[in-house]
Amino acid sequence: MHPFLSRAGCLIAFACCATFTSATAAAEQELSVRIGYLSYQPDPGPLLSNVIPEPEDGGLRGAELAITDSNSTGRFLKHRYALQSRAAESSDQLIEDARSLHADGLRLFIVNAPARTLQRLAETMQDSLLINSGSSNDELRTSRCLGNVLHTLPSRSMLADALGQFLAVRRWNRWLLISGPTEEDQAYAEALKRAAKRFGHKIIEEKPWSFDNDQRRTAQADMPLFTQAGEYDVVVVADERGDFGEYVPYHTWLPRPVAGTQGLTPTGWHKTVETYGAAQLQKRFETHANRWMNDRDFAAWIGVRSLATAITKLGTTDPLAIRQILLSESLPVDGFKGRKLTFRPWNGQLRQPVPLVHPRGLVSSSPQDGFLHPTSELDTLGFDRPESQCRLSEATR
Repeated sequence: MHPFLSRAGCLIAFACCATFTSATAAAEQELSVRIGYLSYQPDPGPLLSNVIPEPEDGGLRGAELAITDSNSTGRFLKHRYALQSRAAESSDQLIEDARSLHADGLRLFIVNAPARTLQRLAETMQDSLLINSGSSNDELRTSRCLGNVLHTLPSRSMLADALGQFLAVRRWNRWLLISGPTEEDQAYAEALKRAAKRFGHKIIEEKPWSFDNDQRRTAQADMPLFTQAGEYDVVVVADERGDFGEYVPYHTWLPRPVAGTQGLTPTGWHKTVETYGAAQLQKRFETHANRWMNDRDFAAWIGVRSLATAITKLGTTDPLAIRQILLSESLPVDGFKGRKLTFRPWNGQLRQPVPLVHPRGLVSSSPQDGFLHPTSELDTLGFDRPESQCRLSEATR
């Protein structure tokens, strides 16, 4: 004769069964991950040169591809990713769009916008995590520290240091620096001056480009005379919007290479980057976007993939938890650059090699051999911990 369960025993057994069923259902429940993409790029105005314009969907297509890639890997864990994008014609409009997405429950964002707009967004959505894929502003990494922002686009100082290392290896140590008049040009020029001092170069002369004649032949006709100076090894250009820099190569007074924003250019990504599996990423992107992948596309792509990597590890979309694990350096991200990439815990900048390219070819990649660092050679590019006031990993929100 089999003993019968008591009433209390039945209740306990029922509760255990219900708990198991609930846990199983939770394990099988799909995790919905919604990521916002916010874009605003000011109109640069009329340009002197016939510069090839940046694609209007720059950055967005990279984020879209990353969503597809994340869904390919996430389906095994029942993680489903979706992108909600907003492109605005003004900073104020982008803030309103962001507030609308935030009110709808979004807390994870990729932002392709200037530094001032990014700062406003960070202050507006303090309980969210923002990935900066559009501003290379150095102050965001040194003094204007935003606790809820991580950076996947290389800073100007990282780009300048990448170039400075390569020129040091080639022993092109005497620079003629030409800088444009815009605020961005001046910031790039300051990064170049810092790199020159850091890696033992000498700027023999700095010449500001201030010609306001709108006839395009002026730059070509006057550039040889404009580049008359003492003996220099290389002409270094700071012209971010491409107003005059396109006319510098092959028009210098001395037959010298050109580098900086034109000529040999440091950048976060380029079509000619193909090693370490990058060719497959390039192919997938071109199939998706019908064009080449640029640095904004890659910054947005790696931004989404960083979020997805953290969510896969944590099993949650909580922005604070994601921020903490990404800043902990314990969760490297695969970025097809030959190294596992991590975020600097002091300023949230993604460590990464920087390609040096000309329009149709890859020349080199920095950090260059021989530039050493106590913890990571990647930290020879940009502002190191002692050079930055930011301490994001130590901050609380």
